[in-house]
Order: sequence, then C-alpha cells, then structure tokens
Amino acid sequence: MANEATGTLWGLPNYTGELFTSDMINTPFLSMIGGLTGGRMTTNFEFPTASEYDHETLAQETITENESITGVTPINFVRNQSKNVVQIFQEEVLLSYVKQSNYGRLSGINTAGASNNVPSEKDWQIAKALEAIARKVEWHFLQGTYAISTTSDTPNQTRGMIAAAALASNTVAASNAALSKALMDEILRTMHTNGAMFKNMVIFCGGFQKQKLSGIYGYAPEDRNIGGVSVKQIETDFGNIAVANPHRMMPAGTLLLADVAMCAPVFQPVPGKGNLFYEDLAKTGAAENGQIFGQIGLDYGPTFCHGTLTGLATA
Repeated sequence: MANEATGTLWGLPNYTGELFTSDMINTPFLSMIGGLTGGRMTTNFEFPTASEYDHETLAQETITENESITGVTPINFVRNQSKNVVQIFQEEVLLSYVKQSNYGRLSGINTAGASNNVPSEKDWQIAKALEAIARKVEWHFLQGTYAISTTSDTPNQTRGMIAAAALASNTVAASNAALSKALMDEILRTMHTNGAMFKNMVIFCGGFQKQKLSGIYGYAPEDRNIGGVSVKQIETDFGNIAVANPHRMMPAGTLLLADVAMCAPVFQPVPGKGNLFYEDLAKTGAAENGQIFGQIGLDYGPTFCHGTLTGLATA
C-alpha cells in the first residue's frame, strides 16, 4: 500500500483489528550499541572514531656495544585520526482537522462494539515516524557510505560498519563462493593479524548466510524428538563470537563481524531542543503539521576491530 504525504479522512481510513507490518522494525545492531537514547553527544558534525599509531616492523635487533654507547636512531611514533559524521534524519507529519475529528468513523468490517485501532491519529503517526527513523538509522549504521558536507546543498553521510571494515583491509572477498569453514577461518585470521581485539564480537548476516553458518557449525541435538540447529555462538581460537538472528537489512552476500564493544551512536543535539525532538511547524490552514528532527552518526571505534566476508554465494 502507498503511504500518504497529507493525512486526510479519505487517505487514512480507520479500521478495527490488531496492527501489523511485514517490514523489519527490529533494530538489533542499534539496540546492542545503545539505541536512540544511548551513545554520546557531539557539537561538531565531524567526530573522531579513533586515533591510531603504528610500531615498526619487528626484526632481529643488531645493536653492538659501541652503538649502545653512542645511541641508536631515534623513533617518534606518528599518530593519525579516523573520523565519521552525523547526518540528518527527519520525518514530517501532516494531519487535517477533518481526519482527526472523524476518529469514530470506521472503514472495512464493522462489528457491534468495534473501535478504532488508532484512538489518536497524531500520536500514532508520530510513533511510526520515530519507528521509521530507527529503521533508517539501523540501515545506515550497517550499509552507510561516507560523505562529508562542504556546502548547505551537500549532505553529510555517516559511514556504516561494512565500509568501516573495508578501511582496515579486514575484508575477504569470497568471489561468489559458498560460505565455508575455510572462509570463516580466513577472515578471523585476517582480523587477528590486523589487530582485532575480539572483545564482544557479533556476526550479522541475512537469512541465507545464517542458515549456512548453522550448517557449518551446528551439531544435531541429542534428543529423538528434536531436530535442527540454530547456532547462537561460535567458539573460535580468537574467542567466543555471538551470532545474531538473521538480519534483513544485511546485503545477502555479506557477513559482518562487528565488535559491538567498540561501537556507539553519536548525536548532535539542537540547543534548547535536544535530539530527535517533535515540534509543530507553521500553520497554513485546517491541519496540524509537525516534524521530528535528529542528527545521528556511528562511532565504530578502530576500524581494525571489525571485518567482513563479501561476495558470498546467495543461492
């Protein structure tokens, strides 16, 4: 069904019955890292995600006694800074007075004693607008690509987890091969080599790859009346790794290993208003018009803490 820009009596009919949506409204990654009420604040749309430095490559030391007296070549460790940006999330609600007045007019099947399943159209629409923003934040935190605003006509775009892992070269291209134990071993070794800490690692993937994971690591229950497996945790040489439920916002051919201990949402509040606030807009007629506004970005910490398998077979 097509959604309406303006809420009128005829565009938003009232019904009875419990409300459902087939769209994904769960936001597991966002919930794990603090949700829309956790995280940290910024007063600059650019914010640091990590400041990093490198040691020299290890090799056999060959310092002679005389060299130890005169001293060795000095080394000063150079730091750099990784960053991300917040971006605007905004939803608007526009409802006519006529629509709001007719909360007792029901469409569809009407049985004696039936009542409108949305007693307050305005409250329900605001709640669904917040739900829509949470969905968008979840998607951007996973699949977002980075861009920085340089003028008022160019938007900021927050970098998501998949792109962040690629920055650290913690990506293994499967080249359309099926997910396998060998590929899992390879990405874990790659992440370990590149410095991943494995503090609170969680695997996110779609339904097809989740089934593959359960097939790779699962063991049948020792019960004659129970069949099937659903792997929730994998024990590896680098620590235990949790496996999230199948995520419909993940690309079908990608598996993400995210250290959620390193991640947090970042909010840029508007002075005197806060973040993700609802406010009424200017009235132009017999309708109520309001908006929800927020500026949110992802702090993923050091990029070398995360990894991805890409280009996996999806059939």
